Amino acid sequence: MLNWLFGKSKAVESVSLNRIGIDIHSHLIPGIDDGVETLGESIEMIRKMESLGYSHIITTPHVIWDCYKNTPQIIRQGLAVVQQACRAENIDVTVQAAAEYFIDEHFVEMLSTGQELLTLPGNRLLVELPYSTPLMNTSETLFDIIEKGYQPVLAHPERYVYFHSEPSIFSKLVAQGCELQVNILSLGGYYGPNVGKMANWLLENNLVTFLGTDAHKMAHLNMILKSNKNGWLATYPFQNENLIEKQWQ
Repeated sequence: MLNWLFGKSKAVESVSLNRIGIDIHSHLIPGIDDGVETLGESIEMIRKMESLGYSHIITTPHVIWDCYKNTPQIIRQGLAVVQQACRAENIDVTVQAAAEYFIDEHFVEMLSTGQELLTLPGNRLLVELPYSTPLMNTSETLFDIIEKGYQPVLAHPERYVYFHSEPSIFSKLVAQGCELQVNILSLGGYYGPNVGKMANWLLENNLVTFLGTDAHKMAHLNMILKSNKNGWLATYPFQNENLIEKQWQ
């Protein structure tokens, strides 16, 4: 379906993602997770994202308590450094921060005790699941998020291979109130053909709310730059652009 995005062509054009305008999933605060390591790398990637057509970036550091013990304070301090560097470099991109929360015991505790969680606009909470083993209570946990007043956004659902044999689970999650965010690189098979098929299935069944880069390094953005553009992007109702009009949480 999306060979326009990563297909081969004799004349390769730079892709324009200004139709989307806002990226809600990336790892651009240096040194706090498995994303960029230096401020220079962060600035270079933000410039590249600007050239792709993004005007807003909400970067989302991992919060995984076994390895990335990021708190709102740590994330805000790192964001301030990035924002200051962007101003110094005259980069005309709005950069904000939320977080990508791994659903583990620590997350459940933070949710149940009312601790501060960093959200996307609209009080949206970006969450991710384990890659190899499914949670026993995925639906219940997402419902708990809603009960606490948040809108759950499930990051890269196409990459949870244990759901590939029963993709109807995603229809159920969406019906339950969860939004889905697919990675751009999944559509071109970057994570493997099965993940690509799953990403396209989600699109074909109108289950995708957001398209994100999930950019950790420049190589991810360079892969997007190799893509071709056509009119399809303008026809799919991604909601990224609608977030620009919402207040930052």
